[in-house]
Amino acid sequence: MTTTANSTPAVEAIALTKIYGSGNTEVVAMKDVSVTLARGEVVALLGPSGAGKSTFLTAIGLINTPTSGRIVMAGEPVMDGDRALVDLRAYRRQHLGFVFQKANLIPFLNALENVAVAMEINDVSPRAARKHAMELLEYLGVADRANNLPDALSGGQQQRVAVARALANQPSLSLADEPTAALDSHRGRQVMELFRKVAHERGSAVMVVTHDQRSLDVFDRTYEMEDGLLRP
Repeated sequence: MTTTANSTPAVEAIALTKIYGSGNTEVVAMKDVSVTLARGEVVALLGPSGAGKSTFLTAIGLINTPTSGRIVMAGEPVMDGDRALVDLRAYRRQHLGFVFQKANLIPFLNALENVAVAMEINDVSPRAARKHAMELLEYLGVADRANNLPDALSGGQQQRVAVARALANQPSLSLADEPTAALDSHRGRQVMELFRKVAHERGSAVMVVTHDQRSLDVFDRTYEMEDGLLRP
């Protein structure tokens, strides 16, 4: 793992618990989960369906608020229980990157525009956004597809563009939920190696939820969730 000048963790999750329903319908989806992710490391999160992986990922991604616990991002407290301490929507746009099972690219924008738009909504000028978008596409090996619409890209190329979009605002934390589920083993391996490259070379902490046991050597650390509990 590459170290960075800033030793402040990208994220600290402290005793996160998520409970749905109450009484006889109560379901504890996540219980007392604590983890610290350093800048520059790539971490895998494994576990069976229903184990709580997506609940945890969406909690530290500031999408699904926990019932209790605290979240600290880059040294700044952002959640205390179910109470937000920052503007969550603005914070996600500016500091977090997301990659999902499907690339979810905007179909009427080409690859370059799909990356640039993530910066433009944060008030980056179109010229600067397009320049940085092209740099990211070059970094991820798809610059030659910059002018192609998503339906003209292979699945692996679409995911590379999605990774570029996730990196557009230089996030301290990038989160990926089953990003290789729709890819064959070769392309899946390439995408996993991209996450390692992103973490080690660009200093972003990366957490990947995956069922793919074939690429675990890519990761610096591996966690497993079961019944809402996190185990190293």
